[in-house]
Amino acid sequence: MQTSHVRSAVDAAKSSASALDLRVDDAVVLHDSNRLAVRLLPCDVLVRVAHVAHQAGAEFEVQVARRLAETDSPVAALEPRVEPRVYVRDGFVVTLWTYYEPVSPRDVTPAEYAQALERLHAGMRGIDFTAPHFTDRVAEAQWLVGNRAHTPELGDADRELLSNTLRKLRWAIGQRGAAEQLLHGEPHPGNLLRTKNGLLFVDLETCCRGPVEFDVAHVPEEVSEHYPDADRDLLGECRVLMLAMIAAWRWDRDDQFPNGRRMGTELLSQVRAALDRYGLDATA
Repeated sequence: MQTSHVRSAVDAAKSSASALDLRVDDAVVLHDSNRLAVRLLPCDVLVRVAHVAHQAGAEFEVQVARRLAETDSPVAALEPRVEPRVYVRDGFVVTLWTYYEPVSPRDVTPAEYAQALERLHAGMRGIDFTAPHFTDRVAEAQWLVGNRAHTPELGDADRELLSNTLRKLRWAIGQRGAAEQLLHGEPHPGNLLRTKNGLLFVDLETCCRGPVEFDVAHVPEEVSEHYPDADRDLLGECRVLMLAMIAAWRWDRDDQFPNGRRMGTELLSQVRAALDRYGLDATA
């Protein structure tokens, strides 16, 4: 979120909670990217705030969270003291979530991580929920790469690399005809919390449908080795596709990810290395 909007977003979080009879004396910004995550005290609520243009995504996330709450899925819960919905305040959309105090500084073991993801996928198979297909997200990345006005700093050779990689792997994965289900969409370590309730996944607005390998591709490789019955060839293709997608987003002129351009450059190198590692051809 742009620095000039942070204070207004925090004010929207505080006023929304206060209007719901939650006591708010202080606000601590925990994370700032496309959305602001704010801990409100002493009511101890986690509030996510985004510009009102993201209202559809916020409403989608709330609906996913409500449905998964009916299962044994390891996901963060909405705040139980208020109506579980999206609140609109002063040009921002606000959602309220349970705040989980971090516990145990030790690292999450690969086996623990894989088991949590497997549980999440099992819970997701238990609900009937309409979600975008993972190829819709690939198409968004393809559009960015093909639109020079939106990715003006992306060089020609790198643009060609990403364009070919996204196109060819999207086709190759589709040709495999693998079983598909509801997925988290981005279950990387940044979206995993260690809490006294165990490991919990957060940020559900990226949920989509596709093969489980698309999700597994987002976790560290040592974690994916513990995920049962994953197709290793399909997983390799999904891993390269995932790197290319994230690289495309980091070159978006409107991207607000911290150090986004530096990360975009690093990701281009990772895409090239992954193509070589998995023996994939991204030439035209």
